[in-house]
Amino acid sequence: MTTPAQDAPLVFPSVAFRPLRLLAICIVLTGLASLAAGLLGHVMVGVFFGVGLGLGLLNAVLVQRSVDAITAEAHPLKRKMALNSATRLLVLTVIGLTIAFIFRPQGLGVLFGMALFQVVLVITTALPVMKKLKAGDPDSAGGLEGEATQQ
Repeated sequence: MTTPAQDAPLVFPSVAFRPLRLLAICIVLTGLASLAAGLLGHVMVGVFFGVGLGLGLLNAVLVQRSVDAITAEAHPLKRKMALNSATRLLVLTVIGLTIAFIFRPQGLGVLFGMALFQVVLVITTALPVMKKLKAGDPDSAGGLEGEATQQ
């Protein structure tokens, strides 16, 4: 018998999330974007791009903290995690759009920075996981290899 989704325990897999590495990447990307934008005569686009990367990093750190706090509870609820995520994303989106609107057109760099951060986050978390899976480490694969052969 399967458990209905709303009654299932809240489980999050461990991921290779390294905020300091992401901060370093954001600093390098901000420098490159500012340099490129400066050469084109729009330095502030690069600065706002860095602000967008910073907002993305802030979101990622807040996600990690909320997941840690919610999963530490005796009975973590998916609803609580969903509400937390929706609220956080709403606030950060409003901040990003407000900056983009007030400082348009250069402020649009914030939105590009926030979008690029998501790509960087996926790449920096997916690559270490893929490397472990390719190495054939059964602990890191979560037992998926054994399930495929037993079916």
